[in-house]
Amino acid sequence: MIRRAFIMKLKPGGLATYKKHHDEIWGELVAEIEKSGIAEITIFENDPVLVLYSVISNVEAWDRLWHSEVHDRWGVLMNPLMEFNAEGIVNSTELREVFHLQTSAGK
Repeated sequence: MIRRAFIMKLKPGGLATYKKHHDEIWGELVAEIEKSGIAEITIFENDPVLVLYSVISNVEAWDRLWHSEVHDRWGVLMNPLMEFNAEGIVNSTELREVFHLQTSAGK
C-alpha cells in the first residue's frame, strides 16, 4: 500500500459546509473510492487549511476517482468551498513523506 497526503485550502467560511457534506458522504461515492483503489482517507483541518492523508493500492487510484462521474457530481458541492489555482484546479500540494514509524502498539 502507498501513503499519499495533500494540503488543500478552503475559502473563508467554508469549513462547516465542507464538514457537513463529508459527514453525509454518499454511499455511491464511498463505493467509487473503494473501486478506485483508495483504502483509507483521513482529512485534518486547521481552518482554512486541510490535510488529506490516504492509503492507496496504486499510484493511479486518485486519478481514477477524480475522473469518475460520481466525483464530478461531488465536485459540484465541494468546488464552491475550495480555493483554486490559476489553472482552475483545486489549490493543493502533495506532501512528501519524510518519516513513518509503525510499532506493535497498534495491534
